[in-house]
Amino acid sequence: MQTGRRTVAGPVAAGRGSGARVGAPRLAARLRREIEGEVLFDPFERGRYATDASIYQIEPIGVVRPRSVADVEAALAIAREEGAPVLARGGGTSQAGQTVGEALVIDCSAHLDRILAVDAGGRRARVEPGVVLGRLNARLRRDGLMFPVDISTASRATLGGMAANNSCGSRSIRYGNMVHNTHAIEAILADGNRHRFARVPGNLGAGGGTPGYIDLVRKLRAIAERERDAIAQGFPDVLRKVGGYNLESVDAAGHNMAHLLVGSEGTLGFFTAIEVDLQPVPPLRVLGVCHFPRFRDAMDAVPRLVALGPDAVELVDRTIIELGRGIQMFRETVHEVVQGRPDALLLVEFAGEDRAALLARLEALDDAMSDLGHPGATVRAVDPALQARIWGVREAGLNIVMSMKTEGKPVSFIEDCAVPLEDLGDFTDRLTRVFEKHGTTGTWYAHASVGLLHVRPVLNLKQPQGAAAMRAIAEEAFAMVREYKGSHSGEHGDGIVRSEFHERMFGPSLARAFEEVKDAFDPGGLFNPGKIVRAPRMDDRSLFRFKPGYAAAPLAPALDWSDWPGGFLGAAEMCNNNGACRKADPGVMCPSFRATGRERDLTRGRANTLRLALSGQLGPDALVSDDMVQTMALCVGCKGCRRECPTGVDMARMKVEFLH
Repeated sequence: MQTGRRTVAGPVAAGRGSGARVGAPRLAARLRREIEGEVLFDPFERGRYATDASIYQIEPIGVVRPRSVADVEAALAIAREEGAPVLARGGGTSQAGQTVGEALVIDCSAHLDRILAVDAGGRRARVEPGVVLGRLNARLRRDGLMFPVDISTASRATLGGMAANNSCGSRSIRYGNMVHNTHAIEAILADGNRHRFARVPGNLGAGGGTPGYIDLVRKLRAIAERERDAIAQGFPDVLRKVGGYNLESVDAAGHNMAHLLVGSEGTLGFFTAIEVDLQPVPPLRVLGVCHFPRFRDAMDAVPRLVALGPDAVELVDRTIIELGRGIQMFRETVHEVVQGRPDALLLVEFAGEDRAALLARLEALDDAMSDLGHPGATVRAVDPALQARIWGVREAGLNIVMSMKTEGKPVSFIEDCAVPLEDLGDFTDRLTRVFEKHGTTGTWYAHASVGLLHVRPVLNLKQPQGAAAMRAIAEEAFAMVREYKGSHSGEHGDGIVRSEFHERMFGPSLARAFEEVKDAFDPGGLFNPGKIVRAPRMDDRSLFRFKPGYAAAPLAPALDWSDWPGGFLGAAEMCNNNGACRKADPGVMCPSFRATGRERDLTRGRANTLRLALSGQLGPDALVSDDMVQTMALCVGCKGCRRECPTGVDMARMKVEFLH
């Protein structure tokens, strides 16, 4: 379907740095004249959009918060004419660096957040890209339905970001990934044309569509057909694989074009609406919390427990358990559920309609644990409220481990590796030895059921040695993944941190094919350059949040910040951009953001602004500037963040320091 086109001219160079030649003042002036949404180009706003939940920090050219799809169309046309690349952004919770870049950021989360239609009978919904998953599911509950891709950041992740990332979730063993639950995507391409990407038949002439759309489908089918053998050999045979472009989905006999866009990380087009398939909410769930004295015991148990047919099998390791004991919002749950000092837990969930049948499945779980040599090591959770609290600990896994008050932090770069279940124990053992070889340890949690464990080595990326260790560990880890015929990018996507490895993981032929896919959609490199194809090195320290020379500016604080390495600046650095403060579900954090919806008025936005100011990145007078006063003005000092932020950012205390 073609619904409109605005003539544009002037190619945009592909790759990072293409925005360097852009005339930002002229771009900003045009945007302010020609769109209704907010246009933000000042250094403080650009700084707040320079980071996501990854290790990277790249200042954008500017930010647009469009009020309508018409605003998006106009902004894309202006960007193309002015030679500025474009980066679509939702909740900004990417862990691989997908949503940072030297580009014009278009923030979909503020106004492109309408639930456009719900067809309860047909079990389908159509939403704008800025709709938050938790809000969609709250609306669907009245019809007994849900969108089943239940990611841990559901309270702030947007459907547009989930589609761009091919998100998965804890229950993917039952419901699949985003690609398995997406019916269609409406998108604007680089030439200004709008299309609805959906199922296309083998006979293209019978399916309708404009000549340009049909030509695009033919190009993609030709690439997929030519690379058929490479696809069969290069794409791993595991449940979790989101790396590269989803050429597996392209078939001359008929395929869904939306499935190629899923996982494309905003590099092929700008999503304006997503149609998703829905599932009924299971009436009942039960949960078994299985305890293991050794981590390897848990890994060896996974195939046996998965054979019981659960909806989820999730790992929680000793690090998360012990850190959780010290976090106020999780302490009671850990005390109630965890017996003794296990090295690992596996959360095993069953769902259905018959309570007796579910209790019988918990009995089978007990029997399996006894057979594995762990009798009496399962704690049952039948009460829904207790189950919700247990899942709350698991879902906060990353943020709990990031609450470490140390210079070294668990770093996301190999956290997305997936291997066959039968190899999981050997893989984790070997990877642990790699960490030891490089003088560090790792934290582990997440999706044991599909062979994907989010493992993060503890590294200090403020030091060149930390970056060197990251590179060395990545090289060894991905070599192992390839040996096991697994996936190096199983859920969190490619972004900056994994895109450069595509040639060695998929082979040179598929790496070139990915470039052809990009060029077929976006020959000028307008959309999110440097992701998936033509990527920079993942260990380029000039792209890091903590760049070479990063240090605190001189400051004599009034309060005692000695509990944080780095003092006041270290306290601000505790924000890892996980975005929990963006949540719209029950709780306190963050009242000013709930009122304004602006990044500036968010705990994350304030912490990032303070970090940038305290490290001298906003100029010598940033801390006493009007912009900083405005940043802190709407913080009401409620201390909701102190309790509800999983990494313990206490913005009320920071505001007291700022005002002193």
